[in-house]
Amino acid sequence: MAKSETCLVNLHYQDGSEGSPSNPAKFKNQDFAQIKADCFRKGELFLDNEFPPNGLSLGDLPDMSSSQESEVKWLRPADLLRERGKKDQPAFSKDGMSRFDFGQGDVGNCWFLSAISALTFQENLMAQVVPMDQSFENYAGIFHFKFWRFGKWVDVVIDDNLPTKKKRLLFVSSKCGNEFWAPLLEKAYAKLCGSYADMHAGFPSEACKDFTGGVNQTYKLKEMNSAGHGDLWLTLIRATRCQSLICCWTYHNKGALVSDTGLVNGHAYSITGVTKVELNGSKVRLVRVMNPWGRREWNGKWSDKSDLWDKVSQEVRKKCFDHDNGEFW
Repeated sequence: MAKSETCLVNLHYQDGSEGSPSNPAKFKNQDFAQIKADCFRKGELFLDNEFPPNGLSLGDLPDMSSSQESEVKWLRPADLLRERGKKDQPAFSKDGMSRFDFGQGDVGNCWFLSAISALTFQENLMAQVVPMDQSFENYAGIFHFKFWRFGKWVDVVIDDNLPTKKKRLLFVSSKCGNEFWAPLLEKAYAKLCGSYADMHAGFPSEACKDFTGGVNQTYKLKEMNSAGHGDLWLTLIRATRCQSLICCWTYHNKGALVSDTGLVNGHAYSITGVTKVELNGSKVRLVRVMNPWGRREWNGKWSDKSDLWDKVSQEVRKKCFDHDNGEFW
């Protein structure tokens, strides 16, 4: 389990100086406002030569052969919707940004997506990473995002060409179909890393640090449990109260990818809530966890279909939502 403390965010630089949140350094020396103005002047959509829509930006994906890579087609959101036969217009964000907006694609970056799920709970931090004045109106095919990188905030500019295969996004996708903030954020982070392939495998603590500029702490659950459940519970309560980003992960085990419990081996999750419920006169401590796949949930005690929810009060039962959305107690 890892958490990223946000209380130290933005203290490293005086606000307004280069590398601060209000004046991030320009990644690859690309100036978002200037490039967008140039695109309007020329009547062209932005094409990012620093992260081109081709195999160089995909990188050496471990599960993709060269023949499969040749099937990848880079499309802008409006063109993708058109190929799908959809009349909807692309949207950057619809009704805010939520952990339920997206699902993982064909790259092993659950560590990154679990951190995004945690980030969606902190509106101020979310707005720092994802400039909220972006949309597909006043459109020039260009977007930008901010990350903390090696001691300073950097502004990463991208075009909106996204890798697709058979009319679907190759990597993270929106559950509502025409919302694109998550795929665009993922592309910006891939550019920061070097390629999409460079996002394959990692730890949520890395992404939490890059989203906050904060200090991360990692706890080994076996060691915490051997010291007593109280220490772990208090750590979770305190982290939640101070609005830390909290994630966890399972280790790789031999055997099936998905265990009998429904948990995925070698996989990252976000922690989206902690609570106590009363059962037979005793207090039970519960942790709410989110799978960035947007599906595949724990099936043991207190899972969505567990009969334990039938033994608690009606008010407590409202905490359980029996949806296959990847989130479970």
